[in-house]
Amino acid sequence: MDSQDVLQPYEANPQYWQYKQKPVLLLGGSKTDHIFLLDDLKSHLDEMQEVGGNCVRNTMSQREPKELKPHKLLADGKFDMDQWNEEYWTRFQNMLKWTAEREIFVQIEVWDRFDYSREHWDISPWNPENNVNYTYEETGFAPEYPLHSGSDVQPFFHSIKGMDGYQQRYDMIRKRQEIFVSKMLSYSLKYGHVLYCMNNETSTAPAWGQYWIQFINDKAAKAGVQVYTTDMFDDGFRADESENYPMILASPQIYNFIDISQVNSRNFGEDHWNSVRWFVKQAKTHLRPINNTKIYGSGHTRWGSGGPQDGVERFWRDIFGGCASARFHRDGAGNGLQPIAKTCIKAARKLESMIKMWDVTPQMSLLSERETDEAYLVADPGKQYAIYFPKGGAVRLDLSEQAGNFSLKWINVSTGNWGEEAALAGGDHVMLSAPDETGWAAAILKTD
Repeated sequence: MDSQDVLQPYEANPQYWQYKQKPVLLLGGSKTDHIFLLDDLKSHLDEMQEVGGNCVRNTMSQREPKELKPHKLLADGKFDMDQWNEEYWTRFQNMLKWTAEREIFVQIEVWDRFDYSREHWDISPWNPENNVNYTYEETGFAPEYPLHSGSDVQPFFHSIKGMDGYQQRYDMIRKRQEIFVSKMLSYSLKYGHVLYCMNNETSTAPAWGQYWIQFINDKAAKAGVQVYTTDMFDDGFRADESENYPMILASPQIYNFIDISQVNSRNFGEDHWNSVRWFVKQAKTHLRPINNTKIYGSGHTRWGSGGPQDGVERFWRDIFGGCASARFHRDGAGNGLQPIAKTCIKAARKLESMIKMWDVTPQMSLLSERETDEAYLVADPGKQYAIYFPKGGAVRLDLSEQAGNFSLKWINVSTGNWGEEAALAGGDHVMLSAPDETGWAAAILKTD
């Protein structure tokens, strides 16, 4: 594999990604997270690509029905952990091939805590009741884990020597975990369009994810390839009050990109913007891409998912805030690849055709007469400006020190279509009024 065929930080601005020597902005949405297990994967990828989507989240899911588990299901209904379910791995291999062909980038999540508790544990191959390989006594596993997985009582996630709760008998489980990850890497290390995140919104101590980061890096080094690895902690929504993210931000040698997906829940409006900006500013010390593989926005849950409009606004704030990727969470938890998501991706690609996000930075001080959460601005002052209105509005843009003329072109976030064009004159504070009270973005370029 040529080193340039690996998704990697952009040489000119490591806050973003590049692929085949060209910078790329990762945008996406899909109807599920374990995308490799979709029956209609090819057509779903085509649907995504048609509107400009170029990234997917792929959890190595263990929550599907018994026929789609990674291990072999025997005739008696039990699993043999020493044999593989070829259907599971064939689908994984196909996903890697088909996404590579379309240059759709994949962020793998190796472990998902929800797969090993409650109803998912009842049918898990790792549950001793369901396999022919070991017992509850040998492993320390329990028949049930009825608590929310955030309680972190599952020994599965404490199999690393030195961790709190570790017992020597967990070594048996860790060895099988290593075999599983090695099997995954036997396919994925052949491809350069893949990123690796150790966990989905984990609350387990960092040592767990760090073990797997080292494991993956060692395997990659033996294969002669570069990989990019991180972890995703549940407390990301707390931003500057997070216990785990200061450690990630200070450890680029371990986490060579950052995922802040949980910031896209529980945070709304300008609070969301401020949280995203906190992460981006903190990452300046050790500059790396910041990804959002999950943008919540469906269901109006009591814990703070918000609704579809919240998902739209978070998507745009992530992009304007300086993030390298923005992907709508699956149906039921986010906007997936529903029409509302498609129009956002189309609109963002239209804006990108005029202004590249890696060439501009947030310049909120250039806006005046602005209400809270009314508008967001990125710019290379004097040359190009992009503005986003979540729900319409009007603000003044400071062009007082910029001589000459500018062109403005509107993009309707709700439809993904171009809007009207206008000419602006520099040398003043120019009033910008969104065409209506829906979402709008606009590109403003110097013409002379």
